[in-house]
Amino acid sequence: MTGTAIIACGALARELKAVIAASGLEGLSLRCLPAILHNRPERIPEAVRAAVRQARATHDRVLVLYGDCGTGGALDAVLAEEGVERIPGPHCYAFLAGEAEFEALMAEEVGSFFLTDYLARHFERLVWRGLGLDRHPELQPMIFGAYRRVVHLAQQPDPEVSAKAAAAAARLGLPLVVRHTGLGALRRFMAA
Repeated sequence: MTGTAIIACGALARELKAVIAASGLEGLSLRCLPAILHNRPERIPEAVRAAVRQARATHDRVLVLYGDCGTGGALDAVLAEEGVERIPGPHCYAFLAGEAEFEALMAEEVGSFFLTDYLARHFERLVWRGLGLDRHPELQPMIFGAYRRVVHLAQQPDPEVSAKAAAAAARLGLPLVVRHTGLGALRRFMAA
């Protein structure tokens, strides 16, 4: 057995690959589970457990890069049973922005709809069509009526992603706030 296996959410794949390439971390193996698991968070814990057990067969160490992501603590229970550590934070918004910054953003405006770079890139498919708004636009006020702004947590400078975040905010009829988070939390966790 050699190295460290990282089990991660597919929504972080691009960013994690960038961190691995930039850091020169040796002996890392990355396995990303499908981001679509967020649509059924009750499936995340067992999917992560299966990936952890598979990774243990070939790696000395296994780390998990998932937030709780709506599992209601079930993911942490599985990881405790498996003896595996995960990145701190309830969801990727908190560990990308930093928990203190995320709390400050929520204190500013509790009606914030958050976009990561991944969600900005895939807003049309995951949010608009995923929630059926392409077929039933009358649902938009019910789903997004309590939101007052869109907050793009920009991990990497990318004009295309920035334009998609702006288009998503415009589609929702909400102002856009951009916070440049970088990849620091992912770098720190993987380096540790």
